[in-house]
Amino acid sequence: MCDVREVAWSKAEELLADRSLSAPIEQTEAWAAFQATIEGRTPWGLVALSDGAEPVALVSLIDYQTHGYHYLRAPHGPFWFDDPTEEQEQAALEALRAYVRKKDRKQLFMRLAVDHDLGICSPVLSGVPYDATVVIDVTGGDEAILTRMKPRGRRDVRKSLREAPITCADETEEALRSFDEYYPVMVETAQRDGFSPAPQEDYERMMHILGAEHCRLFVGRLADEQTVCTWSLCTVSGTRAVRYYAASLTGTMRNHVSDRLCYFECCELGKRGCTEYDLMGIGSEFSPSLMGLNEFKTKFCKEVRRVAPDRDLPIKKLEYGALQTAKRGRQALRDLRTKKA
Repeated sequence: MCDVREVAWSKAEELLADRSLSAPIEQTEAWAAFQATIEGRTPWGLVALSDGAEPVALVSLIDYQTHGYHYLRAPHGPFWFDDPTEEQEQAALEALRAYVRKKDRKQLFMRLAVDHDLGICSPVLSGVPYDATVVIDVTGGDEAILTRMKPRGRRDVRKSLREAPITCADETEEALRSFDEYYPVMVETAQRDGFSPAPQEDYERMMHILGAEHCRLFVGRLADEQTVCTWSLCTVSGTRAVRYYAASLTGTMRNHVSDRLCYFECCELGKRGCTEYDLMGIGSEFSPSLMGLNEFKTKFCKEVRRVAPDRDLPIKKLEYGALQTAKRGRQALRDLRTKKA
């Protein structure tokens, strides 16, 4: 039996402090405030899940309104204080679904981080979830960080320190004043890698709403021209940091500028009190489309960390089933067009 009840952010912070835990940035009050500035998204509530008298997890939910329907999303939530068993996780999700169904009848489903492959959940309707990531230990100083890398990572970083023609710096304050110099690098990255970049205002809003405490911009500039050639936008929550966005000019990638910047980030984040730096998702059997990320990311750490991937938890099963049917129809049409081409 799992109990679900709404809690204040101040109470959540007490629960985490008592356990010396740092929640993922997406499960913080700062992130909820950021989401509130995005059209179609509204913070829905923060709840604690309890097994008996003691809370065992927290989950912050955001209401997404899209294509004429509503669903709730909790990136990296629920945030469990200890890894749940399959039975605990299923009981918690069933209790959370009943709670949402009673409180808000317009919600079709929830998208949550679910560790076990539970029968009550479905693969996500959209997006590319992942169940593995690389988390770098950034404690102990610059040399300790380097020593813990794979041999290939140490070799590439040392080569970048010798040869990469860039200077690295934390330019958070400069970016808060203007993001104009950094955005073209993301546009070029998107054109090269085949995705659509978010509007410049999205990065600016993220930095301003989260603030320098929770969002840092690390930048590599060509040493001779002082041109921005690579940057990373990192989030910080307590002792946890995440490499949320990264961009590089195509012409400088062969010079190991990304390796040098990533190592600089690790060292700087360690100095700021972070203990771990998450490179945010790699490919696996669960998410084979992300395999292209593995070569770069896995060299910085000897181990891969398994994480709970996003899964959908239907609330209104008939309506959710209709969305699944529509998705299959769109995919069949795309496959037919590809075959004809």
